[in-house]
Amino acid sequence: MRWIACSVASLLLADGLSAARLKDLVDIEGVRDNQLIGYGLVVGLAGTGDKQQTIFTNQSLTNMLERMGVIVSPTLIQVKNTAAVMVTATLPAFAQPGLHIDFTAASTGDATNLRGGILLLTSLRGADGQVYAVAQGPVVTGGFVAGRGGAQATVNHPTVGRSPNGATVERPAPSVSPKGTVRLQLRQSDFTTSARIVDAVNHKFSNATPAARADNAGLVTVSVPAEFASRTMEFMAQLESLTVDADSAARVVVNERTGTIVLGKEVRVSPVAILHGNLTVEIQTTEMVSQPNPLAGGTTEVVPQTTVSAKEEKARTVVLKQGATVEELVRALSAIGSTPRDIIAILQSLRGAGALEAELEVM
Repeated sequence: MRWIACSVASLLLADGLSAARLKDLVDIEGVRDNQLIGYGLVVGLAGTGDKQQTIFTNQSLTNMLERMGVIVSPTLIQVKNTAAVMVTATLPAFAQPGLHIDFTAASTGDATNLRGGILLLTSLRGADGQVYAVAQGPVVTGGFVAGRGGAQATVNHPTVGRSPNGATVERPAPSVSPKGTVRLQLRQSDFTTSARIVDAVNHKFSNATPAARADNAGLVTVSVPAEFASRTMEFMAQLESLTVDADSAARVVVNERTGTIVLGKEVRVSPVAILHGNLTVEIQTTEMVSQPNPLAGGTTEVVPQTTVSAKEEKARTVVLKQGATVEELVRALSAIGSTPRDIIAILQSLRGAGALEAELEVM
């Protein structure tokens, strides 16, 4: 059980902590990562590869051997040292040929372990069907399976492996270099943050015509000033270094599975009184053995003995005044000994009563 909430220090320093660099708030349109995918074979496994019934592994291996001049029937080979895998990678923006990137290989058949295997040359394609990288090399799983039959121990996830710098870029990434106009996409759409970005950009480049305008809550368009017409990259560097006070809606996030509660600094609570008690019902069953006398002719029976007990604590009261902050709420709930489960129930009740001035998100 974990309980995460804003501390007094974080509340006092909220103004300083809310300022963020522009590069941490927005993405530049056209400057993005690209997902790559491919199908390949991992060989060299110690009998932990695909079984004979995984037909596509046999076909893939025989097709590869045929391209190398070896003709063999798919039904005449065993592939227990080979595994068919799907290979994925992320192509960074502006990646150039020769750059090395990581790839991940995941078993698609019934292989039990990729440990010690080597991925054979595999083409990695983008959404447009073009080959942007090729991958080959050892696969590191970070896990293992030990034992056999019903006595086995598994550590981590041995059917998925990764290879650092195992893929080589063969085609430049399809990225768009900023030129006359730069479009900034806010990662969290917000009208206030969008307006503040416009103010910060226009203040920084005040010598030129207003360079920035807000198209909507999630998009800001910036025109490259004339003095930076031939120095766009320098302009982008200055643009990314600007600091902006980001704004966001008050929100409370609750994860009932783990008992985690995260409360934003903007959360406010209307005047309200909270009464919270605890009712505990405990049922215990004890198995008793009834043994008859030696000459009674009866049989031994197991007789369950059940006891029920109930305990209810007195209601604990919390009173919050107008403008109460999340700090006061947390301090008050802690003072009455509330557990994370209790606080989740209280927050849901506050939201239902209209006293919690925040969005309540349950994960």
